[in-house]
Amino acid sequence: MNILILGGGGREHALAWAVMQNPKCDKLIVAPGNAGIAQIATCATLDIEDRAAVVNFAEAEAIELVIIGPEAPLAAGVADRLRDAGLLVFGPSAAAARLEASKAFTKEICAAANAPTAAYGHFTEAEAAKAHVRAQGAPIVVKADGLAAGKGVIIAETVAEAEAAIDDMFGGSFGDAGAEVVIEEFMTGEEASFFVLCDGEDVLPIGTAQDHKRVGEGDTGPNTGGMGAYSPAPVLTDEIAERAMAEIIRPTMAEMVRRGTPFQGVLYAGLMIKDGAPRLVEYNVRFGDPECQVLMMRLGAQVLDLIHAAVEGRLAEAQVNWGNDHAMTVVMAPQGYPGSYEKGDVISGLETLPEDSFHMMFHAGTKLTDGRITANGGRVLNATARGASLSEARDRAYALVDGISWPGGFCRRDIGWRAL
Repeated sequence: MNILILGGGGREHALAWAVMQNPKCDKLIVAPGNAGIAQIATCATLDIEDRAAVVNFAEAEAIELVIIGPEAPLAAGVADRLRDAGLLVFGPSAAAARLEASKAFTKEICAAANAPTAAYGHFTEAEAAKAHVRAQGAPIVVKADGLAAGKGVIIAETVAEAEAAIDDMFGGSFGDAGAEVVIEEFMTGEEASFFVLCDGEDVLPIGTAQDHKRVGEGDTGPNTGGMGAYSPAPVLTDEIAERAMAEIIRPTMAEMVRRGTPFQGVLYAGLMIKDGAPRLVEYNVRFGDPECQVLMMRLGAQVLDLIHAAVEGRLAEAQVNWGNDHAMTVVMAPQGYPGSYEKGDVISGLETLPEDSFHMMFHAGTKLTDGRITANGGRVLNATARGASLSEARDRAYALVDGISWPGGFCRRDIGWRAL
C-alpha cells in the first residue's frame, strides 16, 4: 500500500516507525514530517488543513490510505474530503471530531448516553461563568470549549484563579477556542488514558497509558502538552477497562451512530479513576502525544493491520496481540518550555543511539539545518524504550536521554513515578 501520514510531531514519527515495519507498506510519505521522520520516510511540504490540497496531493502520489495524526485537520474536515474522493482514511469526520473540538458537545453526548463525567456549566460570557464559579467554589476546572493544542485547561485552586482564567479565555488568550468556556467540577482520583479503535460500528481497545502533563517533577508547575508517558497504566485494570467500555465508550459510540455521525478512527478517552469507577475527563479523536509513542513501541507492525481493519469496517474480526511488556517515553524540551524558549540549538550524539524494537528516539520538534539536527519546537525529542518491566523500560529511556548532548534541553527525571 502507498500510505500518507499527516503531521510532523513525535506521534507521527512513532506511527511512521510502526507502519514502516509492516510488509503491507510499499511507500510512506509524511507531511510535513520532521528531521527524524525524514530518515525513515519521504517528507513532503503540504498544508495539512487545506482539504483540496491534501486530496490533490494524495491523488498525484497514488496514495491508497491516509492516516491523520493531529486534531486540527480532522476538525477542518480533511477526512470528509478524502472519503468523498474515494480514498481510505483513518480519522473521523468533522462532525464526529466535535468530540474533541467542542467540550460542550462532548458533555451533551455524555448526558444523552448517560456516561459518567464531571458536572459542568457551559458559558458564552464571562460574568455568568464567574457567578457559576463563585457559587461552586474551588478547586474547579476551567476549559476553553474549542481546540487549544492541549493547553486550554486550567485547574484553578482558588476562585480568584478561576476568574483570571475566565478573563484570559474570553480575552482571547486561546483565540477562537476560548470564545466559549466549560466549567467543570474538580474530580479526584488517578487519571489514565484509554485508546479504542472504532470503525463506525464496532470498537476494539488497543491499550492504556498514563501521561505526565505538568512540566515539573512530582507533577508540579504549569500544564504542558505532556512531558512523558508509560504503558500500560496499572490503575486501568482489565475490570475497570471493561467497565469504561460498557458505561462510557460503547454508549458514546451508539449515540454518535444514532445522530447519523458514526465515529471512525481512534478514540482516546481520558479517564479519572476513583474507587474502581471510571469517569470521563475528556475525549480526543486521535492518538495522544506522547502516549502514541509508547503504544507504537508495544504494538509494532500490527498497527497498520489494525488501522486498515478500522478503515474497512472489519474490527469485529480483528484482535490485538499484546506482549507482556512495558514502555516509557521521556520528552526532551528546551529550557523555558512551556513558556518562551529558544529554537535552533544543535543536538549532537543522536546518530550513535540504538534504534530497534526496544529503543527509539522519536523526533517531535526537530529540523535539519546545514546537515545538523536542531531544536525547532516546544517538545523536541521523545526518548522511548520497551522492557520486561517498567523499571527496565525507564532505565533504557533515560540511557537514550543521557546518550545525547543538548545543553539547552531538559526533561523530567521522574516519569513513571506513580507506577514505580
